[in-house]
This record gives sequence, structure tokens and C-alpha cells, in this order.
Amino acid sequence: MKTTAPLMTNQIDIDQLTPLEAAVELARLAEEIARHDRAYYQSDAPSISDADYDALRQRNAAIEAAFPELVRADSPTRRVGATPAEGFGKIRHARPMLSLDNAFTDADVEEFAGRVRRFLGLADGETVALVAEPKIDGLSISLRYEKGRFVQGATRGDGTEGEDVTANLRTINDLPRQLSGPVPDVLEVRGEVYMLRADFLAMNEARKTQGDKTLFANPRNAAAGSLRQLDPDITASRPLSLFCYALGEVSEPIADTHWDFLARLRSWGFKVNDRVRLCGGVDDALAFYHAIGEERALLPYDIDGVVYKVNRFDWQERLGQVSRSPRWATAHKFPAEQVQTLLHEIAISVGRTGALTPYAILEPVTVGGVVVSRATLHNEDEIVRKDIRAGDTVIIQRAGDVIPQIVAVVEAKRPAEARPFVPPEICPVCGSHAVKPEGEAIRRCTGGLTCDAQRVERLIHFASRGAFDIEGLGEKNVEFLFRTGRIRGPADIFRLEGQEEQSLLPLRTQPGWGAKSTQKLFEAIRARRVISLERFILALGIRQVGEATARLLARHYLSLDAWRDAMLAAAQNREGDAWLQLTAIDQIGPAVATDIADFFLEEHNRQAVADLARQLERIEDFVPTAKAASPVSGKTVVFTGTLTGMSRDEAKARAQELGAKVAGSVSAKTDYVVAGQDAGSKLTKARDLGVAILSEEEWLSLIGR
Repeated sequence: MKTTAPLMTNQIDIDQLTPLEAAVELARLAEEIARHDRAYYQSDAPSISDADYDALRQRNAAIEAAFPELVRADSPTRRVGATPAEGFGKIRHARPMLSLDNAFTDADVEEFAGRVRRFLGLADGETVALVAEPKIDGLSISLRYEKGRFVQGATRGDGTEGEDVTANLRTINDLPRQLSGPVPDVLEVRGEVYMLRADFLAMNEARKTQGDKTLFANPRNAAAGSLRQLDPDITASRPLSLFCYALGEVSEPIADTHWDFLARLRSWGFKVNDRVRLCGGVDDALAFYHAIGEERALLPYDIDGVVYKVNRFDWQERLGQVSRSPRWATAHKFPAEQVQTLLHEIAISVGRTGALTPYAILEPVTVGGVVVSRATLHNEDEIVRKDIRAGDTVIIQRAGDVIPQIVAVVEAKRPAEARPFVPPEICPVCGSHAVKPEGEAIRRCTGGLTCDAQRVERLIHFASRGAFDIEGLGEKNVEFLFRTGRIRGPADIFRLEGQEEQSLLPLRTQPGWGAKSTQKLFEAIRARRVISLERFILALGIRQVGEATARLLARHYLSLDAWRDAMLAAAQNREGDAWLQLTAIDQIGPAVATDIADFFLEEHNRQAVADLARQLERIEDFVPTAKAASPVSGKTVVFTGTLTGMSRDEAKARAQELGAKVAGSVSAKTDYVVAGQDAGSKLTKARDLGVAILSEEEWLSLIGR
């Protein structure tokens, strides 16, 4: 069977992108993927189809591969899930719950195996055994056992912190409460809560019979929504199932291979998918993928692909992870479903950065049992390239339960009166000029902070969970407070309570508020007068500064004053030491640095930062975690030449795990240059600058390996 990738949008070929176009495209992708992550992980209400989401990530990864110097610190390749939602207690995972990179073709899987071999430095003839598992379409969870007794369960959340759903998990029959036999004192098992297709259909039919018009869209949403009920009795009434497939924290080794680990899970009473296969290599794994793809519709549960994992645990340990995914596993996704429908109108939304984003209003159509009526169009260049017009019949695709993306136009069905799309030159919100700079793909409103769409969106971002996380200050309330003139900027949020008694129309007297809800909001605001530096930076809404970038900046500069002074210096002199230090931070390139510097170049932005800081009790300095407390924690390291004991990628990954900052160039701020065989200009520059030079052996001795 021939495998094909999901159809992607007809965008500029990556090999034709200029560096500027690539940087703009990566910025758009980072923002859009983050938005979809929040919808999927926080709300169980995805805003884009699985296939379309995968296509966005695939394009992002391809552009990063072509332009490695432009890789953003807030890149989707460095992020997992989304911040946990309100309503549940939060649990910090002892080991991160990572998401997986995706493969869409046989060639992608072969490249995955090739990367594993290159990273480990394996000989050509050495076999890389893989475990192939059906990829269940459900909700990822973590199960913690102490002395064999189930004590705690959590959702994945943002990969670092999840929601405490212990009580709800106890209602699932597949979950063993007490393990028998020799069991480690601490055992964390990961798995997937899902709903059998027959159970899903029966549940929806029962709801319909009872007159309930609210039906679940598909088994995945039904499972996720059922597990995340605040009332465990509701969860208990839902037919949930559980498969277990991964290892988290463990107090002692329990197996040498993933295959043996699954056998141990079965012996302890966990339910493991019986379709899991041990494969001798890539060919066996691909044969399994194609075989199970043929019988996919006959399975009693939904799957959207196959997961491949390197079998040996010692190799998994060496391979480690990138920011959001392990190097030792990948998910081979199935192709997407496609349908045709009518496009009625091309509408425009305005985001918090001023980006004008076109979207399609469609004739509602059922795809995979779900009615969809809108689709993202990304930007006007894509509309022009595809020649999408109002009145066209379009092909859309999806693989889940969500708003799809337009793949192509059915030109044979185009009405004679259909006219090409004309991009708006005026912002539909504030009436300011909307301009598209030379070489950029996105048109933006020039209104800035005078544009209500941007001001409101920036405030929503400021109060969001990844930033200041102010409970009760969601989109609806922010819009109300802005509309009634109570807040115009972030600092105004912290002046709200003081203004309450002086107001002729106090907030507590307004429709939908009341004394109790107003007091709860003020308490939530007071709780955020102490904030971490990384959250403070993220909340400012600087373009291209997401959670990962904010953390990098906080880790590098440690305090608000140090960061603010350095950014102003970098803004004023883009050839000076401050600029060179900023661009030398691993994963922060010139494009990200430019956006940060441009932010601080504006006087009104500096005033807003100062005003906000004055309203807070304390902005906590960044403190490295205990894991990062090593001989190289906080040190800047540059690797050069060929290493013999490990690959360059493995060496960099190990350094970052120990808290070091890995840079690509040598400067006076570099602490160590690790020189392998045939080291070149970096070694010469290190000698000229008097930077400490270590051999590979000296480096390994320093880090205790």
C-alpha cells in the first residue's frame, strides 16, 4: 500500500522562501499553533482538525530545518500541550509528559530511524528494534502508585503541570487500584483514557432519547469531557476505558526494554493494547502501520496513527528529548478525510498583534459526523495562491471533530460572478490603515494600542493562564471592563480595587457581577501582585516571545532590572555587547531579538512596563531548578570539532539538561569551549579571547560522566 501525506495548504515552496519570509511564516505558525493547543488541551474543543494541525506543525518543522538560524524560542517544536484549566487542583509531573513528533510518510519514518542511528553513532548493520503501538485517540493521563496502591492521577496539561483528576480516574473499571506482586515503591504509569465506539454511540443515543440535545461530537471529546467533570459521579456514569503504554517516574529499574516493560504492566493488572508489536526494524514497523490502517474501521476504538518507540531503554535514555518531544519516538499519522462544500464569504478577524486573519464562512457540512461551518485561510497570500473566491465550491479536510482547512477550489463549479478576493486596506475594527510590509505574508493594522481589537486581545493575553493567570478575568470579563472604561492597559487591572469605592457605578452593581464575584476577582488580582519573571515577560505580549522564549530570557538575565536594562541597551545599539549577548542565547536568533528590541525602543512600551512593575509587590528573580544545579549550571558552552564519545547533538542535549546555555558562537561571555577533533575558527577565537578550552575528556570529567 502506498502511503501519502495529508494534503497541505498551497503556500510558497520552502525552497523559495527568503529569510525574511521564513521568519514571518515561523512567527505566524507559532502564534496559530499555540492558539490551537489552548483550544485542544484546555477546553476539549479543538479549533482546527487533526490533519490541519499536523500540517501546520509539519510546515513549521520544515521551515526550521531549512532556516535553522531562525528557529524561534517559542517554536511549537519546543512546547507541549497547554496550561491546565481552572476548576481542578494542579499536579506537577515528576517527569515531563511529552508529546510526539509526527511522521506522515514512509520516508518520514525512515528518516526518524536514520536520526536515531546518527544520534547514537550506530554502525550501519546494527538493528534498531521498535515497538509499534496503535495511537489511541483519547486523553493522556498519568497514574501514580506508591507501594502498589493508586494514589494520584493527572492529565498531561502543558506537559509540566496537569489537572488532578484522581477521584474521576478511580471510577474507571480498567484502572487497577492495588497492584499485586513485587512492585517498586514509586511507580508512575502513563496511558490514554478513551471511549469505545459502541459505548460512544450508545451514550449519545441515550441522551437523544432523554431529550438532551447536547450530543458529543466524537469518542475523543466524549472521553475528555467525561474525565474532566468536576463531579466524579458524572464521570462514573460514563463508559470510559483505559490503555497503559508508558513509564514515568519509578523508584527502581523494572525492565531493560519497552517491550519487557509492557509485559510487566500486564502482570500487574494494567490493560495494554493487544495490537502492540515488537518490530525488528523500520520495514516491520511500516508493514504493521499499513496492515492496521486497512482494518482501522473495524477496530472497536478510534486510532489516528501508529506510535513507534525505540525498544531499548538505555538507548532511550541516551537519545533524551528536545523541548516538547522525545527523540526516541514518533507518531505515524493516517491521511485525512476530505469533503466539498460552498464558501459563502471571506471574513476578517484582528488579533492582538494587529494581524488581519482571513477566514472562510462555509455552508455547514458534515465531516466524520461533525458539522463544520468555518475554516481558517491563514493570510491573503494563501487566498491569492489558491484563487479562493466567495461563491466557490471548496475541498476541505479534517481528521477529527473540528474546523477544517481549505485544501483546494473546485474550479469547474465556480459561478461566473465570482470575483477575486480584494485584501482590506482599512482595519475593520478601528478604521486605521492596514498594511502589508514588503516580503511579509501578514497584513497588519497600524492602529497599535489605539485599536480596540489589539488592546483587548493584549489584555486577554496578559491575564491568561500562561501569563499572569488571573482567575475570573477571561475574555468576556476583559471585554466588559475595557468597554466600560475600567481598564485600558495591564497596570489598570491592579488599580481596579482601589477605584471601586470612588466609582459612581461600582463593578459590584453591574449586570452579571455582584458583590461576591467582584470580591473573588479582586482576591485573584491581589494574588498576582507577586509574579515570576518569566510570567511577567510573557505577559507583555511581545511578538515572538512565547512561554519558552520568556523562560530563556528569565534564565539568562535573572532579574527584571537586568533584563530591562539589557533590552534597552540592545535596542539602542544593535552592534553593541547587549545585542550580541541577546542574539548569542541559544534558540534566540536575530528575528526574535529584533522584535524584543523594537518593543523596548518604543517609549510608551517602556512606560507601560514601568507602570506595571510599580503596581506589583514583587517580581521574583529567576532561580535555577535543583536539576540545573550542576558544575555547568548557568555557564555558556560552545562545542566545536568532531566528538568521539557521543554525537554533537547528544553533547548539546546533555549540557542543556545540566543547566548550561549552549551557544553557536564564541564571545567574551563564553565560559567554556569544548574542542573535539579538527576544531576550527571557534577554537581560534576562544584562544584569542582567553576563553577556557576543554577537551572532550575534560568536559566529560567536569560534568561527572
